[in-house]
Amino acid sequence: MAMARGDTEFAEFARVASGRLVHAAFLMTGDHHQAEDAAQTALVRTYAAWSRVRDDDAYGYARTVLVNHLVDGWRRPIREYPSDDIPEQRRGDVADEVTTRRWLLGVLGALSPRERAIVVLRYYFDLPEAQVARELDVSLGTVKSTSSRALEKLRTAGGQPQTVEGRRR
Repeated sequence: MAMARGDTEFAEFARVASGRLVHAAFLMTGDHHQAEDAAQTALVRTYAAWSRVRDDDAYGYARTVLVNHLVDGWRRPIREYPSDDIPEQRRGDVADEVTTRRWLLGVLGALSPRERAIVVLRYYFDLPEAQVARELDVSLGTVKSTSSRALEKLRTAGGQPQTVEGRRR
């Protein structure tokens, strides 16, 4: 079956955007599976709106859906269902990458969900404060004060990641 032009465009968009969406969601959640699910949800919802957003800012739309989906999830109680299955393990990370990732997640873990969302949108996506305010539906003052507070927390909580040999990066 042949794909329509819009479907082909969306498939290319999804291929290009999915890695960055997953990474951003991972920075916000600290969980690979939750990040992949959130990015998948963002792409599904972007596909549903593709005819409206493809000629505008499709990536901005997907990013907004991703953040809103994660923020909505933080507002709902978390339900985990234990199982006997062992989760799939990621292989191939070098020790320094693992150490840096743990350090980053530990430092980001010191932030509230709103602080995390603002830091990721502002500094990972490099969005202007006004756009962060629009995407999170908060005031510009809230973005500025929360960002300032979050950065101070990161400065005091962080230090630098240690490499395997124990030297600082």
